[in-house]
Amino acid sequence: MLDVPYELVEHVSWLIHARRRELKSPWRRLGCFKQALLVLVHLRKNETFAQVGAGFGVSESTAWRYVDETLEILAAWAPGLREALVGLGEGDFVIVDGTLIPTDRIKADEPYYSQKHKRHGMNVQVVAAPDGTPLWFSRALPGRAHDLTAARAHGIVQACLTREVLVLADRAYQGAGATVRTPYYRHRELPEHYQQFNRVHTRLRAPGERAFARLKSWRILRRARCSTNRISRTVQAIHTLLTCSYSG
Repeated sequence: MLDVPYELVEHVSWLIHARRRELKSPWRRLGCFKQALLVLVHLRKNETFAQVGAGFGVSESTAWRYVDETLEILAAWAPGLREALVGLGEGDFVIVDGTLIPTDRIKADEPYYSQKHKRHGMNVQVVAAPDGTPLWFSRALPGRAHDLTAARAHGIVQACLTREVLVLADRAYQGAGATVRTPYYRHRELPEHYQQFNRVHTRLRAPGERAFARLKSWRILRRARCSTNRISRTVQAIHTLLTCSYSG
């Protein structure tokens, strides 16, 4: 059983159909709907290309091509950072946080090892709405990248400053300045009004965890077997799927 809405499979199949018409190659071993289903099974269950290929009666290489093509289609629909912030301005706030996408394929140990998580992987940043809905996911950086360094590299701090959007972040982003607000250190030794600020800050940031929970409900991102170069596109593709789920 695949725990995704039928409408989502149908939507992805229509995107595949449009691409086939664009390429003028309507015939394939699998129809558009079954190709969409194959890709969603791979992403949702993290089954290998050999497993999904056998399940749909195609070769491992064909399954790889279907997944690669569909990821490219879906990733093209993922919003950019500026697009994600459209409609936000002074008085609004977003939640910014980072996560590690674990991977078992690395070019070298050191760049991909996260001291924070004590494992290899890729660092991905999220900008989420106050209710936890993901507005934007960044491209993946090697796991050793610090969250603040990653946020600056992706232009998150500057983009939110330009729009005067308040950013709620954890202590990993201390020193960001601009419109970024982080908790105070040593909260037990702080005056009561600082402690109250920390409590409110924590409560407002809590829904941000939902964004990563939704992202990693697609098991492909719980332990990525693919090349680290493909993780960014996979994250973007899944963001498109999440967006379709919300609108549906």
